Amino acid sequence: MDLRSLQEPIKTSYRERPDEARISLSARGIQSDTPVACSVDIGRAIQQAQAHAGVGGPGTGACSGDLLLGALAACAQTTCQMVATAMGIECERIEVVADGEVDLRGTLGVSREAPVGFESIRLRFEIDAPGATLEELESLYAKSERYCTVLQTLLSPPRIDTQLVASN
Repeated sequence: MDLRSLQEPIKTSYRERPDEARISLSARGIQSDTPVACSVDIGRAIQQAQAHAGVGGPGTGACSGDLLLGALAACAQTTCQMVATAMGIECERIEVVADGEVDLRGTLGVSREAPVGFESIRLRFEIDAPGATLEELESLYAKSERYCTVLQTLLSPPRIDTQLVASN
């Protein structure tokens, strides 16, 4: 795939008209028949989600923590693949693994000392590129971290506004 040729007109357009580079993404959670599951509509696909078994969910599908780690792994994976292609590094395998720990006592309100949310997240880039030098792989890794939207969002969280829209 000639990624440079594909991206060059896009980059040129964004340089000339920076406002075109600003996009909005949206996801909508939709209630299901049970309080421990929902659907998430991202406009192009619908993902089923459910509460983790550790908080009373069935444990047979993706929980929101799985989806968060999945979004991180997917973004890092595609970013690394695209950066490797742009750098001309031929890889036999790129695999990105995201994992993390959550203390469910916080989520269930069992302990005020236990945080609600991930306590730690690890992201591992496993790259098999026999023809690449260590310097090239380190550059690929650094650029993949720098340009991964989800990773950078987690490292420097955006302002989040919440609101209640109630209909009585």
